[in-house]
Amino acid sequence: MAKTVAILQSNYIPWKGYFDLIRSVDEFILYDEVQYTRRDWRNRNKIKTADGTQWLTVPVEVKGKYFQKINETLISESGWEKNHWTRICSAYSKAPYFKEYYPKLVHLLSFPATNLAQLCWEQLNFWLAEFEIKVNIIR
Repeated sequence: MAKTVAILQSNYIPWKGYFDLIRSVDEFILYDEVQYTRRDWRNRNKIKTADGTQWLTVPVEVKGKYFQKINETLISESGWEKNHWTRICSAYSKAPYFKEYYPKLVHLLSFPATNLAQLCWEQLNFWLAEFEIKVNIIR
């Protein structure tokens, strides 16, 4: 019997297709033991706002760390969560289900991660549970 496997790197606020892929496989491998890529989707994503798309970026330590792995990438500043939350609320407060998800999202964005891979892992687990996606995950 064949097993289907997907291998992806973690992403901050993964997109719908990320979860579609995970839902379609028997086993998912989260591959964070590879080089962190600057100006990529690892620590940032776009949201739609009334003024067009805006970037949400988790600040990470990169200076002089050209070959660091994703799971070695540290979050460099505090307070970014409040900025992200303000922008998300401004953009989506009138969206269906926002009020229902408000307390869960506040908790998710206030998770005390010191490391980018840890933050993305917590987000991934949250959304997998919310979307009722059950798959074997290997980190």
